[in-house]
Amino acid sequence: MGGEERRAWRAVPRLSPLRLTGTLLLLCVAVRVAGGDGDDYTQRVSQASQCGEYSNQLQEDGTCRLVATLPQMDEQRCPDMFRCTDEVAFWLRENEERKQQILTLKETVSELQEELRNHRHRVKVLELQSEERNRVNSSLEQRVHELEEHYAEASTVIDGAACSRAEEHYAEAFTSPAPRRDRDQRETAFSDRADAARQVQHVRNCPIDCASIYYNGVRRSGVFTVVPSLGATPVEVYCDMETDGGGWTVIQHRQDGSVNFDRSWTEYKEGFGDLHTEYWLGNSHIHDLTSQGDYTLRIDLEDWSSKHKYALYQSFSIEDEATQYRLHVSGYSGTAEDSFSWYHDKQGFSTPDTGNVCAEISHAGWWYNQCFYANLNGVYYKGGRYSPKAKNPLGPDGIVWFTWKDSDYYSLRRVSMMIRPRTFRPHLSP
Repeated sequence: MGGEERRAWRAVPRLSPLRLTGTLLLLCVAVRVAGGDGDDYTQRVSQASQCGEYSNQLQEDGTCRLVATLPQMDEQRCPDMFRCTDEVAFWLRENEERKQQILTLKETVSELQEELRNHRHRVKVLELQSEERNRVNSSLEQRVHELEEHYAEASTVIDGAACSRAEEHYAEAFTSPAPRRDRDQRETAFSDRADAARQVQHVRNCPIDCASIYYNGVRRSGVFTVVPSLGATPVEVYCDMETDGGGWTVIQHRQDGSVNFDRSWTEYKEGFGDLHTEYWLGNSHIHDLTSQGDYTLRIDLEDWSSKHKYALYQSFSIEDEATQYRLHVSGYSGTAEDSFSWYHDKQGFSTPDTGNVCAEISHAGWWYNQCFYANLNGVYYKGGRYSPKAKNPLGPDGIVWFTWKDSDYYSLRRVSMMIRPRTFRPHLSP
């Protein structure tokens, strides 16, 4: 360097990512030159090239200012010092385009997000509307189901009343005496008999028991009219549509001691009590019911500790009055050990006024053997255990199921006896 000490600093600025379009671009290169004598100098260099013009100027403070003007033609090459090759220029343009595309995409994404929020809101509204419709539909379905049940019950009640009238008309027309009549009277009588005969088929279509009512669509327990068989008297019965699938015709019920069961033969024959509380259906009706097919008997028992048990008998029927309503019961199963069939089967029915000692001692009507192991029509004693000397010093007379406590002196709290056809199947039509 000829004894002169020079130190130079060159600062090359980083290129902006913006596309170069030929506008004025200022690049500064600061160069400080120190001479041996320490004097500063200013020099201007101007040079034209294919890439435009550039010049430098030495400042008083020893720095150099470099000014360059780039052309607007895309094909021109820039000096190497600016690193402005064709590839860089291409990618700078691509970068700018990508930025514009990104901005466009951001706007599109923002719009889509707004649409998504709107759609989610609409979906939520539709879900709420759907839930409301489902609640309404559920309420309507429940209401329709209730109305169907009420319609079935009303139809059954109306049919029962019609069956009763038809049966009475039929019985009157065919069983009344036929005195001598003139021609008009004979024609009237013939017309009555023909009308009654036309009602025979209607009577045959009447429900014969609670199982028939169940098959007609009734699923709620209550009092209904049935016609056990053609020629039999229509009778009101209580139907249990809940226990073990329903379809049960209840023939006896005890629950609170409100009805006295110390009754005569005639009363036990025809029936007595209140179908909603305590009653005996009547031996003649029980005979009519059980003589029209194979019936099952279920006995439900409850003690004073609210403990429940039952006894089920696959076969149950009673004969007519001529044989004292002789009992036929067999085929035990259940949770209450059998105290009925093995001892009372094939026994005739007795009441206190028939001279049967056991009936007199027990103050009830029943199928007594040498008295009983089961006495479900006995005296209602509250609390369960009772003393033999309390009211009847001759022997036990409570509502007894001997194997419940292995005692004749424990009286049950609730008892029900009910029957239905052996072939009954819940929820099926006959």
